[in-house]
Amino acid sequence: MNTPFPNKMLPVPSLRNIQAFIEVANTGNLNIAAEHLNITTSAVSHQIAALENYLGKKLFSRSSKGVKLTTIGERYLKEVSGALNIIGQATDLVINDIHQDYLRIHSAPSFGLLWLMPRLDKFRQAWPELKISLTCSYESIQFSRDNIDIDIRHGLSQWPTLVVKTIRNERMLPYASHAWRENHPIEAVEDLLSCDLIHSDSTLINWNNWFSWHKVRGFNKDFIFNFDRSYMSIEAARMGLGVILESNLLAGESLRKQHLQPVFAADVSMSVSAHHLVMPHTSEQKTKVKTFVTWISEELSAAGFQI
Repeated sequence: MNTPFPNKMLPVPSLRNIQAFIEVANTGNLNIAAEHLNITTSAVSHQIAALENYLGKKLFSRSSKGVKLTTIGERYLKEVSGALNIIGQATDLVINDIHQDYLRIHSAPSFGLLWLMPRLDKFRQAWPELKISLTCSYESIQFSRDNIDIDIRHGLSQWPTLVVKTIRNERMLPYASHAWRENHPIEAVEDLLSCDLIHSDSTLINWNNWFSWHKVRGFNKDFIFNFDRSYMSIEAARMGLGVILESNLLAGESLRKQHLQPVFAADVSMSVSAHHLVMPHTSEQKTKVKTFVTWISEELSAAGFQI
């Protein structure tokens, strides 16, 4: 059976050596080439020498005025530049054309349900050619294995090998329904010690942190409800079951619809950086991911948040 691949690969020099050669050829200066490549001039010289040794040919003539391509060097530059352009085009096709019509997003459940879902139709109207595949869980995903373009994570930022864009201006504040507020006049933070408090396991800042931050003593009570998802805590508060300590990012839709309101008129909130857009460096270059990041940045900005 015929195969599209050759049985024997032709000799190929180091790509780094090729990049150094092209940069020196284009600039005519080792120092400038080194700056562009973000390496030392000595490293550039070594890479050029290694390429010339590999080829057994001189690619540059050197003088006190600098370097100049030899006749062989000019011909080689033309050939490898074309080859690198082909590699670049092929790479772009792989990054942008495979499943281009689907943007695959994984999200922390509460962010996906409370913040992203209400806005997905707006995204669809702006970008009708893009379809979205959205999965939500607190599971640790692997981008290549799970075929995910971008992950919206909740927690502490601890992913040094990935691109991380943290959502800023998120704050934690007590919220309750309008009916609950009418029946429970609250003036000071200490007044909450005698109220029905709802706890969420998922928040980075809990009631104990919040009371300690406000230097309130004597907080030692059982919660009326305990949930492992913020959207459950928000729904319980909306039903008038008590007070939640939640982020203004996740509670925003309930506030806009007047299902919830802040317990305090004054700003007694705590700042938190709990949500992050996380992606591999290769995903960051995808057109569909760039489109989504730009859109979500604008939506967050309109709501008072930033990336």
